[in-house]
This record gives sequence, structure tokens and C-alpha cells, in this order.
Amino acid sequence: MAKDLFSNLDLNLLRTFIILHQERNMRKASERLFVSQPAISKALQRLRDHFGDELFVKTHHGLRATEYANQLAESISPILDELSSTLNESNEFNPQELDGVIKIALSPFLLSAIANSLFQAIRTEAPNVQVQLLNWSKSTMTDIINNEVQLGVNYEISHAPKELIQKAIAQDRFTGYIRKDHPYKGNNIEVKDGVNFELATVIAVDWNSHQSLAEKILKIRGYEANIGFRSELPSAVIDVVNNSDMLFPASKFLEIEHNHQLRSLKILFDNQDINPKVCAYYHHKNRNNHTMLWLKNILQSLLIDNQ
Repeated sequence: MAKDLFSNLDLNLLRTFIILHQERNMRKASERLFVSQPAISKALQRLRDHFGDELFVKTHHGLRATEYANQLAESISPILDELSSTLNESNEFNPQELDGVIKIALSPFLLSAIANSLFQAIRTEAPNVQVQLLNWSKSTMTDIINNEVQLGVNYEISHAPKELIQKAIAQDRFTGYIRKDHPYKGNNIEVKDGVNFELATVIAVDWNSHQSLAEKILKIRGYEANIGFRSELPSAVIDVVNNSDMLFPASKFLEIEHNHQLRSLKILFDNQDINPKVCAYYHHKNRNNHTMLWLKNILQSLLIDNQ
């Protein structure tokens, strides 16, 4: 008869196992679980004895999961996530009772555009939380999976991991900006004419890290963009454009119209506006989480109000 691995298992060990599988590091796992490293070592030994497998092997870079550990994590992670969601749904949600830290990662366009209004909207309803608004980075999607960031907001990403929900919450519109006394006198610009400008663009990690939206759109038509400047800071791009003949394709959410040193140009792609989707990114296990839905609704309201 096969060994019954469930009835004699301390379910707290499964949470330790999942955190170890995510972090592949004893110190980071102990920090997330608020226990000592020796306690993590002891829990891991109990897990090894219970499952009859090494589970994790030490390497120079941390822990390497065995094939059995990977299969086990893939099987039980959704079950634990569903259990967590079910238990938490039973609590009546009141944002005024929230405390601790809320971390949201945003594309640099959006971080620059709505940081203050987002902070004010969250703190109005949840006065006891600390709000951390982060620039979307290379680790953001992993941080969301590992619960180190609650929610991310970026443009549509084709390679988002299957663990993440990608939910469209708004639509952007890109407009070109040049300095006020730029030699170009038109009010509109077709995408194909972008090759006549040196371009300055914002780097939004995971969306246009290697190739900007302008480059992608020009490439569709067989043109090569001339990129003169790129930065993760919209303010740096604006400063360069203020003092050069570069063209800046920018998000409407930045509201650059208020910058009296720049002039806007409507960018047309075959006589149509360029309107990329803005998406919220969060873990599948949080799809019914009240705090997550509350944050997503706040963000959606702010972005729609700016449309």
C-alpha cells in the first residue's frame, strides 16, 4: 500500500516548502516567514524525511530544486493559493483597517503621471498604510509572484508568466512632442515620417526594454528609427527634447501639454491614433482578494479620469 503523505504532514511545512521553492535561498525564506535560518533548515529536513527526496541541493548560487520538488510545487501551489483566497474572502473588507506596506510597481510613464493622485487616493481610504510606488523593473513580475509587490501596472506584455493575471484597465494614446521653436511646422505626423526625426524615448522594462514603441511601429512599415536618447526617467527625456531637435513620443497620462516649452504633434499610423492598452498585473491567487480588487479599482478610476 502506498504511503499516505497527507495525513501525517504538518501543513505549515508546505508553506515553508513553497517559499523555499520561490526564493531558492534559506536567508530570504527565513525573512519572508519571520523565522530563523536554523528553523528553516529544520523544516527542510522534516520535508526531506517526509517526501523521501532531497528537494533542494546547495549550489554556489543558492538552492537548486530537484525534479520532484518542481513537480510538487507546480501541483500544490494552486491548491494553497485557492485555500488562502477562500479563507480571506470570508473577512468583511474595510480599507481603513489596513496597515503595513502596499507596494505597487508602475511603468515610468504612469509613475511620473499619477504618483501623487494614486498616493492620495489610497491614503484617503486606508490612512494607516505605507505606500511604496516603484518603477517597474526586471524583477517586478517575479516580485509579484513572490508577494513582494502586490500589483503592477504596465503596458501589454506578451511574455508575462502564466501565474500572473494581465487585465486591461485603461487605454493610452501616444502624442509626439518637440520643442516650441522646432523647425518642423506641421501639427500632425505620420509614423513613416518619424524617420526624419531623431527620437527620444522612455524605457519601460518588459514592454520596450530592447525596442521602443516607435521603433516597433516603424519596423512594421519597413523603416528604421533613429534613436538619439533613451532614459527610464520621463523628466530626463523631456529635458533633452527641450534642448534639441528630437521628437518624443509620449503617453497622454504625462500631460505634457502643460509644458509650455514643448509643442504637440498628433501621431498617426495609417490615419489612426496609437492607443496601447494599460494593464494591471497580479497573481492568480489574488484574483478575488479584496485588497487587490480595491487597489485595481482605484487605479482604473484614476486612469479613466485622465482619459
